[in-house]
Amino acid sequence: MENFFLTRLTRRAFMEKTAKACMKTGLSLFFLKGSFAMASEADEIPASGSNEKKFSVAEPGYLRLHRSGELSERAAALESLMKECRLCPRQCGADRIGGGKGFCQAPGMLPVIASASPHFGEERPLVGRGGSGTIFFSHCNLRCVFCQNWEISHAGRGRGQSYENLADRMLAMQRAGCHNINLVTPTHYSAAILRALDLAAEKGLRLPLVYNTSGWERMEVLSLLDGAVDIYLPDFKFKDSSVSSEYAAGAGSYGEITASAILEMHRQVGTALPESDGIMKKGLMIRHLVMPGHTKDSVKIIEWIARNLPENTYVNIMAQYNPAYRAFDHPEIARRISTEEYRDVVRAAEKAGLVNLDVRGSWWLR
Repeated sequence: MENFFLTRLTRRAFMEKTAKACMKTGLSLFFLKGSFAMASEADEIPASGSNEKKFSVAEPGYLRLHRSGELSERAAALESLMKECRLCPRQCGADRIGGGKGFCQAPGMLPVIASASPHFGEERPLVGRGGSGTIFFSHCNLRCVFCQNWEISHAGRGRGQSYENLADRMLAMQRAGCHNINLVTPTHYSAAILRALDLAAEKGLRLPLVYNTSGWERMEVLSLLDGAVDIYLPDFKFKDSSVSSEYAAGAGSYGEITASAILEMHRQVGTALPESDGIMKKGLMIRHLVMPGHTKDSVKIIEWIARNLPENTYVNIMAQYNPAYRAFDHPEIARRISTEEYRDVVRAAEKAGLVNLDVRGSWWLR
């Protein structure tokens, strides 16, 4: 096991490494119980027998679909879209059921997973004290040139998993005290996710489901996720079609499709408001990454949100852009953003009347 006690770590990095180590050794509850990394008693896993714990909030929506058998039917409907793949707006037509690779490079039907562990780097209402149970899926349909996770999204680093293994990973993170199951880049594996979710629900999964997506989603797919997803966490990366075409492999439709998708997500789950403990259980949370030289496009996105969604919509304005992967092939984005660029976007959001902004300090930007 990695001896991380001999390495200088931030508090967040220490908690992530500790949680991973505990999960590997099966000591998660023993090690974390009573610590600041453990979920509250109300969030503990209901155990079989007389010592059952009850959750303090309404149960996740997917449990109703599981009990009625509809969750399995939804999975089958998503699988039917994979014969000539139409899971994402590219609609590349690959025979995923027959083992073919789509534009996203996902091979066949079974999910490929890069990692699954408690994660402490997500939004605070998702992380809480126990972390967000984050599953990073390999491959991606958007394929941005500046992707910071390109080893996973472009190169496909990860291992294929059965539905049973994916379900077991969800349950392991529940036992570790995570507040939710956070599915990162899930679109091209949405059928497999519902299959695994059905199995996990049967075995006692009770955590909210977070759909952590690029935002570029088809309405047909979103309709099949209605009631299964508790928290939608979409990016809204680009508004201008020329920008998305340049940086996202010709995805000129990104802005228009993502705007429609976000409206549908809001219709399904509503505005995200934290519970009394500060943890988010349901709703829409939007991310926007400010990019160098493109604050005008950022302002368009902010103004669209203000016009079309409630003023208390959760919007995370992110400052952590870092030129990665093939960003240096595009000189205009081959740098960090400046303090002024970030502040301009924040000011635009405040001027537009948005009141639930997740804004980070920009003192470290140049």
